[in-house]
Amino acid sequence: MKNPSRSFALTVSLALSAAGAVVLTQPQDDAPIPERSQVDLIIGDRIGSQPRFAVPDCLAPGGEPELVSAGRILAQVLWDDLEFEREFRMLPRDTYATVPPARSVTDLPFRAWQELGADGVVSCSLTGLPDGRVSVQARLFNTRSLESAFGVEYSGTLRNVRVYAHELSDEIHRQQRGLEGVARSRITFVSDRDSESALGLVENRRTKEVYVADYDGANVQRVTVSRSLNVTPTWSVNGRAIAYTSWRSGPPDVFISHIYEGRLESPLGGTVEVHNWLPSYSPDGRYIAFTSNRDGNPEIYISRTDGTDLRRLTNHPGIDTSPTWSPVGLQIAFTSNRTGSPQIYVVGVDGTGLRRITFESYCDRPTWSPAPYNEIAYASRTGPGYDIKVVDLATNEVRQLTFGLGSNESPSYAANGRHLVFSSDRSGDRQLFLIGRDGRGLRRITNSGNNEMPGWSK
Repeated sequence: MKNPSRSFALTVSLALSAAGAVVLTQPQDDAPIPERSQVDLIIGDRIGSQPRFAVPDCLAPGGEPELVSAGRILAQVLWDDLEFEREFRMLPRDTYATVPPARSVTDLPFRAWQELGADGVVSCSLTGLPDGRVSVQARLFNTRSLESAFGVEYSGTLRNVRVYAHELSDEIHRQQRGLEGVARSRITFVSDRDSESALGLVENRRTKEVYVADYDGANVQRVTVSRSLNVTPTWSVNGRAIAYTSWRSGPPDVFISHIYEGRLESPLGGTVEVHNWLPSYSPDGRYIAFTSNRDGNPEIYISRTDGTDLRRLTNHPGIDTSPTWSPVGLQIAFTSNRTGSPQIYVVGVDGTGLRRITFESYCDRPTWSPAPYNEIAYASRTGPGYDIKVVDLATNEVRQLTFGLGSNESPSYAANGRHLVFSSDRSGDRQLFLIGRDGRGLRRITNSGNNEMPGWSK
């Protein structure tokens, strides 16, 4: 995954700069270095049913309570990560009571695991190092052949235990399934969880700030502290910046927060008269598509990320907004009410080849899937609220992922195209949910405050 922490400098902390911007830092002296071995054995039938995996608690040879607790957390997070992609049949962890604990990371009670029905077992251990760091060893064993299918070792601080699990999950998916997992990806969103009345806006208006979290909703960190309205955040391709719409200077403008540098930009030249909103990064990271009224009417524009090479893409009396790029960057989908109610359209980045994609009562917030899929997800009005739908651009077939439970909006694809995150008020407050592109695997990932407008890292 193209991810802000892919360098595996795994400790992420928050600090406030003198300018009041939030800085997410990644200390390089705490970068665990993985060491792989034995990566040529695939567990299970490549064509047949899914292999059944078990993930018992990691061993803590010294018995230190802190390591024992960390080993339990690592195993649970890893189990959740593996279960999320649905590539393996995960044996419930509460069924492991009949299996004796392993004597070491390589000495497992294979017969007991076989009796439980496991085809593969992830064995791991945490050992304290003299410098205060920890060593994490992990092996994936085939319980039938008793061979190690995969091995890796990390070293770093104990506070990164969830990150070790996420990295291990992605490694297992890559090695066993040839799949790029998303356990190391992140999601940005807006929330009122720390809101205060916004100065200079409507009286007593609640603020919304930009946050980031791990894909599973853990490790939430605040990005903006502007005490204003901030919406529609989106990740840069390299995962080191987030572009969003903000009223921090008065009228809406696009800002870019370089989250690991504490640097804030507003490259599009917004003024009292010129408003810019809804940014979207091109697949190569060099351009931003956005909506602006700079020529009098809301239209789609494209510029380089520094604001140069600006050009207008659409030209119609209707409102054109909410752009999203195709995977190769040659087309842009957007919302327009040019034929009456808002619908989804696609146009080439040179302004040619305009075509209408949806023919429903009201459609908005398109998001283009990554390759190898060629589809656009969007929010469609279905009665009093919205549901998430997906249109296959090759066949024009539309499939619905949510079905009238609350209002479901603002879909965003994971980098492997297999999942989406969206916001919904089905539980009362507006929260974030994950769902597979097939409509299965619904999972709620936020709880505090109201959370919406998610964007999944590239």
